[in-house]
Parts: sequence; C-alpha cells; structure tokens
Amino acid sequence: MATHSLHSLSLLRPYRSPLLSPPPKPFPTLVSPVRSLRRRRSPPAIHPAPAASAAAGSAASSSGFDSAAVDDLGDVAIFPASTGEPVFIRDLWDQNEGMAVVALLRHFGCPCCWELASVLRDSKSRFDSAGVKLIAIGVGTPDKARILAERLPFPSDCLYADPDRKAYDVLGLYYGLARTFFNPASAKVFSRFESLKNAVKNYTIEATPDDRASVLQQGGMFVFKGKELLYARKDEGTGDHAPLDEILDICCKVPVAGKID
Repeated sequence: MATHSLHSLSLLRPYRSPLLSPPPKPFPTLVSPVRSLRRRRSPPAIHPAPAASAAAGSAASSSGFDSAAVDDLGDVAIFPASTGEPVFIRDLWDQNEGMAVVALLRHFGCPCCWELASVLRDSKSRFDSAGVKLIAIGVGTPDKARILAERLPFPSDCLYADPDRKAYDVLGLYYGLARTFFNPASAKVFSRFESLKNAVKNYTIEATPDDRASVLQQGGMFVFKGKELLYARKDEGTGDHAPLDEILDICCKVPVAGKID
C-alpha cells in the first residue's frame, strides 16, 4: 500500500526481525537502564487544555499531562550531537521561566524526520526571537545524529541522541509495527510531499540506528515554560507531526521572562 511504500525509505536494508537483531552496544548513562519494552508504562493521558494554552485550538495543547512523566523526563540523560557527552534534559533550559520546544523525532534515519527537522530548522530564527530554545531529540547514537546534522543540515547544538529511547518511554510515546506502517494518520505525509522531497536530497540510510527495533518508535512534540508543560502531542503514526503554527502560536503568546514585546 502507499503508506508502506513511503516509509520503506527508512528500511532499505533487508528486513530482519527485531527479535533476531543483536543488542545495542552499551552506552554511558546518568540514569538507571530503561525499563523493558514489555513493561512499558501506559501512555500518559492528555487532558483538556487550560486557558494558558487554549489559544492553539487543539486538544493536544495541555498542561494536564501526567505530572510524574514530566518530572521523570527531567532526569533522563541524552547525548548532544555536538559533543556526545551525556546531559540531563532538565539542564537544557531554565526550569523556572525558560521556554523550550522539545521535538522527539522517530530516529535519525527516518526520511519523515528529516522533513520535520528541516521545518524546525527553518523556524529556528522565530523561536530564537521569542526566547524559546529548540531541542530536537532522535533515537540513535550521537554519531547517527551527526549524520543528519551534517547532511540535512541541522544545527548540531540543538540536536540530541536518545539511544535507549528513555525519553520516549517516560512520555509513553507510541511504538509498534502497526503505528509505524499502517496507521491512517501516516497518510498526512503525502500532503507534504514537496517538503519531504527537498529534505531528503542528501539523505542516507546510514543514519538509521543499528538496533532495528528502534525504527518502530513514534515521536511527539512538547512545549515547556519552566517545568510547566504547555503543549503535548503524541504522533499517531509515521509523519504525523504537530502543526507548526500551533507551536509558534503558543511560543509567541506566552510571556517569556526577560523578553520585552
């Protein structure tokens, strides 16, 4: 089917069952190992939007996301593409008043994620002018992240690797074969075909994680002010990304400490 054909771009190598794939190489960590996928927590609920984020006009906008998940996210260590040294997510922006857009891509070898990364890159100046930090996280190791950063290109100081999918697990983002290839939401990518085509001009499958089970991970988009979660959206399927105008609307309407309009 059409959806399967498009997303096969990220799986051009011969198929091997994730169960037969060798385990990923150990990676330094600042937190305890990720829970087994068989014990993944239930996806946190997204509740109706409060007034602070209702301007986006979407049920995805929420500060009612599971508070325990938000707290746990800060304790997750990820790896900057620029240095490869682990950092805690909570240290990436001011936890009192700072604002951040945290985009969780699928994996660095996903063509749809190259397209999302290109859109975020092209909007970075608008985030900067609003005093909002852009943080893009992808599944894979820092060397895979650098491939995307160099070939797309994408600013490496905004790109981070999560090789064990710990942030995805904490946030309860979707995972699985059906979500990756057969979810109806994945068809949305066809409406952005020109953007996708431009984004993958320098694409290489070498950015795909060595752990092939990682390609079944879906992403999401989150906006924070300090520790407060203003917007939360989990991608329903591959290429089902948050509308950028919703993100920019929230970033521009919420006052940022130290910024004069």
